[in-house]
Amino acid sequence: MKQIKILSALAVFAALGLAGCSSDAPKTADTKTDTSAKKEEPAGPAVPVTGKTAFYEMYDAAHTWAPDIQALSLSSGTVTGVANADGKAGVWTAVFASPSMKQSRTYVYSVAEQLPNIHKGVTAEGADPWGGATAAVTPFAGTDVTVDSDAAYKTSADKAAAWMKDNPGKTASISLGFATRFPAPVWYILWGDAKSGFASYVNAATGNILTK
Repeated sequence: MKQIKILSALAVFAALGLAGCSSDAPKTADTKTDTSAKKEEPAGPAVPVTGKTAFYEMYDAAHTWAPDIQALSLSSGTVTGVANADGKAGVWTAVFASPSMKQSRTYVYSVAEQLPNIHKGVTAEGADPWGGATAAVTPFAGTDVTVDSDAAYKTSADKAAAWMKDNPGKTASISLGFATRFPAPVWYILWGDAKSGFASYVNAATGNILTK
């Protein structure tokens, strides 16, 4: 597997320094104890995020690679300890392309770490040659996507209710992409597998079901 290079830097927390009073200085009635500094709470368990949340985390990182990036795809994944639910996932993978560089690059955003291949935050793989847009894979902009993955999931789940009742426990995989046969980028929600599961396309601009 290709070595994943971590692009995002860990957040840095500045320590709050409190100036102490000299032991020789007399205390006055106006002296107050600073209670503004709160005790740092331990981090809670990792939770899944929507597709657009992860997309923009990766977009910011990819933009430092190539200022003219265009999105090609976004897809959900799983990471140990985080349950995907309601259109949210613990891992999202995006592919961006640069027309000027004629290259594409895959980025991964995860809310948790699963060594050796999945790291928390944004990571990137090496660049690959890109021949440009095709009828099946057309670039899209983040502004073209007004409907997030959780809303698309709900729309699809309403249509899949009967199938889900007959097939309990099935989780959904979610992807986002654009082909010329659609009027806008679409969310593709699939329960089970492509052969015997339930799938639907949701217009990412309007939220309407396109096909079942």
